[in-house]
Formats: sequence, structure tokens, C-alpha cells
Amino acid sequence: MRDGFVKVAAGTPRIRVADCRYNAEQIFTLMREADKQGVKVLALPELCLTGYTCGDLFLQPTLLKGAEEGLRTILDATKNLDMVAAVGLPVWNKWDNKLYNCAAVIQSGEILGLIPKTYLPNYGEFYEGRWFASGAGVDGSVSLCGEQVSLCDRLVFACSNPDLPELVIGVELCEDLWAPEPPSAALARAGATVILNLSASNELVGKASYRRGLVSGQSGRLVCGYVYADAGEGESTTDLVFAGHNIIAENGGILAQRRFACGLTVSELDVKRLTYERQRMNTYSADKSREIWRIAFDLELADTRLTRPVSPTPFVPQDQNDRAERCNEILYIAALGLKKRLEHTGAKTAVVGLSGGLDSTLAVLITALSMEMLDRPASDIIAVTMPCFGTTDRTRSNAVLLAQRLGCTLKTIDIGRAVKVHFEDIGQSMEDHDVTFENGQARERTQVLMDIANQTGGLVIGTGDLSELALGWCTYNGDHMSNYAVNAGIPKTLVRHLVSFISDDKEAEDPQLSGVLSDILDTPVSPELLPAIEGQIAQKTEDLVGPYELHDFYLYYAIRWGFPPRKVLRLAEQAMGKRYDRATLLKWLNSFYRRFFSQQFKRSCLADGPKVGSVALSPRGDWRMPSDAVAALWLEELEGLS
Repeated sequence: MRDGFVKVAAGTPRIRVADCRYNAEQIFTLMREADKQGVKVLALPELCLTGYTCGDLFLQPTLLKGAEEGLRTILDATKNLDMVAAVGLPVWNKWDNKLYNCAAVIQSGEILGLIPKTYLPNYGEFYEGRWFASGAGVDGSVSLCGEQVSLCDRLVFACSNPDLPELVIGVELCEDLWAPEPPSAALARAGATVILNLSASNELVGKASYRRGLVSGQSGRLVCGYVYADAGEGESTTDLVFAGHNIIAENGGILAQRRFACGLTVSELDVKRLTYERQRMNTYSADKSREIWRIAFDLELADTRLTRPVSPTPFVPQDQNDRAERCNEILYIAALGLKKRLEHTGAKTAVVGLSGGLDSTLAVLITALSMEMLDRPASDIIAVTMPCFGTTDRTRSNAVLLAQRLGCTLKTIDIGRAVKVHFEDIGQSMEDHDVTFENGQARERTQVLMDIANQTGGLVIGTGDLSELALGWCTYNGDHMSNYAVNAGIPKTLVRHLVSFISDDKEAEDPQLSGVLSDILDTPVSPELLPAIEGQIAQKTEDLVGPYELHDFYLYYAIRWGFPPRKVLRLAEQAMGKRYDRATLLKWLNSFYRRFFSQQFKRSCLADGPKVGSVALSPRGDWRMPSDAVAALWLEELEGLS
């Protein structure tokens, strides 16, 4: 449970209809198995102690007594388990002489509370209104298993361990989720971060995808973890079949699921991540119109072995079809942003500095798409190549060929002479390849682009990407500046896939364009500001700032989710520990924090650019922090972890 990870499970025991003793044995056996796997929160199906399909047997006192005895058996058998579990059973309330379809929340041999089902389906194949009363508004107590237990539709269960106050559990039952106003909404607004659903949803063709959408959608709307436990094998097949479709979702995403099997579906919910997201959403507010009662429970803090997927490329979908869809969407979002800016300003041209590298390639491709949307010729794009001391023949020729294949107006301006004159003016030695030597070239290029834009009534299109902005890997008032920064919301790991996507798309239509894009993809990432060595690139960015795949990983979890450094490192080891040792991960994580904090001043005066994903560093689009903020607390947390 450290770092907010709580191992949860949806369990489907194999049962016999109306055989409460057998069912109790199956349930506590499954609970013990869950405990062996480190599960701390377990949801079991609706009415699993009796079976959901008992029909009019629910009106028999013998069955109700058997369910109570079965629950007592489970409590005795699991009193030493450090686990919270929700078990489904019918409960009769003698005070109002009504029968309720309940979830009993139990821990360490005690019943913490009973939650009655609110919405009773009484249509189609369902007849629950024949036997049960709705639990809406119920707030009382019943005697069960020798205890006086709260029976209430407004209960949440809060962990009292001071290291995990974010774990708060709410419960609803089956149809409650399918209703227009699920009880889970009020429970979540009262602080519940994990919702358990005890269900008996029969299987029909096409129903699984709808059910999956409900669960994932509710977890997204409520910013919660949602554990859905479905009835399965052993229920009556007189006219229905139950498939045990168990689902674990978190904030709109499915972590684990399975159908047509009994047993456990296990994953880990990150409750600290959920509370962070709720904190940053000012539209997520508490519901003060209803009083929700909190019942405390305690869990021992323990390490949780992660089994949930942790992608090494959080910005890039792993599935090829999803990745293609993501690329297409990003290209259109960015192009639409630029289209509006060109229309609004009445710009006659779009000026792009082409280096033959990935970022400028993506910028000109997006610009070409914008011109196409405007029904304007690609010749309105002025592509400028500006070779200097570090430019190689490979990148120069690729830039020229790319501009030609797209139909841009091409200008080649060698800036070497102008830079030398500038160096003479300020007393900079050509032999001193320091930061002034590098930045002088970058600023000269920006000056050329801005002046050409003035000459042609155009806008300079920025090429810097999100990853470079995070690290400050750009020259202030050089490549850092433009009139519209189309790549500013796109991380480096995704830039490569976007260019590759277009290359594949153009392969049949224009093999030469596809070929030059492929060669650009194979070219090492470099600013080419140091003199080439025997015609080859002498300056490779990732040798200096570290692998971009690591920095993008750190950027996603440290900035988008606000994870502390130790947790970011833990996830990095989980996702990329086979390719990078701990020392390497720690080295570049330290570098990331140092750079991110020290380079905020560049982001504070960034040109406009479209936000395309959940992470943006523009002070107008998302991220705001003072340029003088100190990284000491974050770096201190990493000390001693090597």
C-alpha cells in the first residue's frame, strides 16, 4: 500500500443455489486465496451467500437463517485476515418487516456495516421487486451474527491508517450502477475513492461491452477506482446464464477484467493518484445536501507488488491501431490551431526553419496540413534552411528534399558569415565552442526567420517540442521563440511516431517523401551547433540531456500526476528496469528535476501553441509555477536511493 497502491480484487466463487453452507466455504476459501496474493480490498458478487437466482426461496426463513449462519462461518474463518471484503446476502429487518438485498462489509471477523440495494430491477428477466424493498433512505440497524449492525444506504468506510487516509470505500449493488443517478456519485463526492459493486448481471450477446463502458465511464466521471464483481458459475441456468464478468477500472481506464471463469481478478488501485486528480479539479466538490456516515477501519501498511500495467511510453499507445488514431487526432488538433491563427492574423505566409531534424519536420508537416485545410497552396509555406558550422550534408539535403516534395517555397541562407561577424563584434573566439558559440547560431536563425516573416507578411512557426520545453533544451530568444509554436504540446517520444505515421501514410502516394521522412527518423537527434567531425554529427542531444524516453516518462508522472520523486522512480523501475539500471534512472531523474525547475523562465514567456494532450507547459494552457521555485525538496527525496 506504499505510495498509494492498494491491491484490490473482484472475486467470483463457484456456488450452489440455496446451499449457504457450501457457498460460505467457497467464499472464505476465495478470501484466503486473495489474502495470499496481498489483496486488501475484495468485492464478491450480489447475493453470493445464497445465490442470486433463488426466486421465491428468498421469502423462506430457512434460507435467510442459512445466509446468516453462512456469514458467521465466513467471519470466524477470516478473522485473522487483514482485508476488507464485501459479501452479498439477503437481510431481513424486523423493525420495518422488509427484506433487503445487501452488501455486508466485513473485516477481521467483524461486520463494519450493511449497505442495501437502492434500485431494484423489476423488468425483463428481473423480478427483485417481488422479494426485496429498496434501500433508498434506509438508516437504521439490525441484529446480525450476534452484532448490532448499521443498515444504511449512506455509508462509506475510511481507512484510519495515517499513511493511507486516501483509501475510502463506497459500495453499490448491480442495478445501482445502471440507474440514472447511481448511489456511487454521492459516495464519491463524500470522499469514497474506491467503489465496490456487488453484481449479478446475466450474460447476453453484446451486454459485456455495454457493462464495460458503464464501469469505465463511472470510474472516470467519479475519478475513482471501481471494482465490479459479477455472479458466475453455479447460479441457476433455468433461463439465464451468468458469466462472472469481473472488472477493475481506475479513472476511466480498465486495469483488469475477465469473463466466463470463477476465481479472482486482481490489480492495484492508486488512491493517491485519484485524490491528486480530485484536488486539481475545482468542479469536483463535496455533496453537502446529504449526510454520509463514515465508518473507520484499519489496515497494516505493507508493500504492494505491482501487477498493473505501467507503460514505458505513457504518451504513446502500445496498440498499433490506437497509436495510429492518436497520431491522426494530434495532427488535426495542431493543424486546426494553426489554421485559426493564420486566418485571424491574415498571414500571407508561414515561415518554418527546416533543419532536417524531427521537430522542424513535424512542424512543416502540420503547417502543410493547415494550408490544405485553408485551400491554400503549399507554396505559401516558406521553408528556410540555414546551414552553419555544424550542419551535415545529410540533414541539409533532407531539409531541401522535404521542402521540395511538400511544394514549399524554399530558401537556403548560409548564416556562417553573419555569425562570424557577430562573434567578431562581441569578441567571441571561433575556437571557443562554449554556450555562446552555440546560442549565437540559434539566435541568428531566429532573427532570419522573423525578418523573412516581416518581408512576406507571414508568421514564424515554432518547432520546439514539449520535452525540450520541460528540460529547457532550447536557446532563449532563439529557437525558443516564434509566432505560433505548433509542437509545444507534443512530447519527443510522440514526435517520432507522428512523423512515422505520415511516412507510412504517404508511402504509396509519394515514395520520395516517405523515403526522406524515413531517413530523418533514422538521423540522430541533434541541434548541430558544434562543427561536424568528418562530415558526421558531433553533438547528440541524448548524450547530453539523457534519453528522451526517460524524460517523457518523468514528465508524465511528475508533472501530470504530481507524483513524488520516490514514486516516479519506483514506476520507472517497474516499466523500464530491464533496460536501465537503478543508478541510470536515478541519474536522469535528478537531472530532470534540476532542469525543470531552473528553466521555468523560458516557459513563462512561451509563444502561443495548441494543447494537444493532458500535459502542457504553456502558462496559458496549463502549467503555472514561479521561475524562482527551488528544487531542493524534490532532490532531497532522491538522496540515499542509489
